[in-house]
Amino acid sequence: MKYLLFGTGDYYNRYKKWFESADVVALLDNAVEKQNTVLDNIRVLSPQEGVKLEYDVIIILSFYVKPMKQQLLELGVEENKIYHFYDLHKILDIHRLKKPVQYYGDAKQIIFAPDITKKKILLLSQDMTLGGPAIALYHAAEILIQHGYQVVFGSMLDGPLKKILLDRGISVVVDVNLQLETMKENEWINHFSLIFCSTINFYVFLSERDCTIPAVWWLHDSLFFYDGVDKQCLRQMDKTNLTVLSVGSVPEQAIHTIVPDLSVNWLVYGVEDTADVHKNLIKYDDRVCFVTIGYIESRKGQDLLLQAILLLPEEIRKKAVFYFVGQDSSVMAQQIKHKIQTIPEVIITGTVNRRQIDEILNKADVLVCPSRQDPMPTVAAEAMMNSVPCLISDATGTAAYLTDGKNGMVFRNEDIKGLSHQLEMCIRQPERLGEMGKKARNVYEKIFSMRVFEEALIGTVNDLL
Repeated sequence: MKYLLFGTGDYYNRYKKWFESADVVALLDNAVEKQNTVLDNIRVLSPQEGVKLEYDVIIILSFYVKPMKQQLLELGVEENKIYHFYDLHKILDIHRLKKPVQYYGDAKQIIFAPDITKKKILLLSQDMTLGGPAIALYHAAEILIQHGYQVVFGSMLDGPLKKILLDRGISVVVDVNLQLETMKENEWINHFSLIFCSTINFYVFLSERDCTIPAVWWLHDSLFFYDGVDKQCLRQMDKTNLTVLSVGSVPEQAIHTIVPDLSVNWLVYGVEDTADVHKNLIKYDDRVCFVTIGYIESRKGQDLLLQAILLLPEEIRKKAVFYFVGQDSSVMAQQIKHKIQTIPEVIITGTVNRRQIDEILNKADVLVCPSRQDPMPTVAAEAMMNSVPCLISDATGTAAYLTDGKNGMVFRNEDIKGLSHQLEMCIRQPERLGEMGKKARNVYEKIFSMRVFEEALIGTVNDLL
């Protein structure tokens, strides 16, 4: 079979292992600077040029499924030739392509021990980046071990979190086959007494499973991430012995748009309290410091924030500084960089490490989450932990815990004028932010602290086992 792979970013790197370069006719990308280059010895072309070639199917390697699929349809591609990376199990021979499973720490001993007790739990993550869902699952592993459970942390992909897990004595399995396999097709997973899966990425895995083993599905995803999902497969999933949890209203509403009658309970993650580590650091200057942290893309809404900043009177804007922190290679990031060339108050930092995020939050006066969709951004909880008030859109799950003007600020999703007004109020009345930050810290302690998370998690697991 001959493939066109549409997308050369993160998800291309995650899934390219499944394709022989000889079978890939070309890579497609809308970024002009990538077109007519070579990546992994494969040509990168514009979609317009690529679809002129002979191929069998096009695989979309991105979560921006809707616009990319629509683009292909408008270029004359037949719909039955367009697939998403979630569909790879339908067209690839997983048995022929199967990759070795990698075991670390005591994983093999725990998994293949002859006795099967109710104390053996597998936590499954889509990756081992330092993103919110993976970190939340790591904290869950620590708590479960403290309560006497045997825990293995499994992942579809390797990453920097593995070292942290192993340093903490948590055994790890990296099984890239989980990207394609169902639970019934996997050889090592049925040795556990509870399977705990995180994010919508495990819907294929859960679609065919051993229902005698209780499974927990912990959803962190907004509706945006469901565009590539096989909705019929999701609706037909056997719910026997399946507990579905959500980090708040946004993931719950997302899955209910597809499976309205699905029973969903909330389990909000915990954030480890590190606020006192940097509490004595000094702010850089007297300007009001606004920070937004996240991959620069449409879903995160940094373009909305920039438009709101541009609405500020110049004399007001000069009294503030705006840090855009996060991966900045996207098309939208390049557009923002171009627009801010004459706006010195806006600074794009690019990707930073964990220590730098702590330092940035310490100097911040306000954390801004302008997202169009955002389930429960970890960075908002971290900001409140550091007594930094949040200014967030009502499309962000954290908004459910804030009272506007009391312990944070909330604006209507995509209301640029409303967001600009809130920014201006913060700059004109900076004295309000300190008290608001103290109350934001209370929200952290009541909702996002590890103590609260531990009680909820152990209660759920004990009920199941």
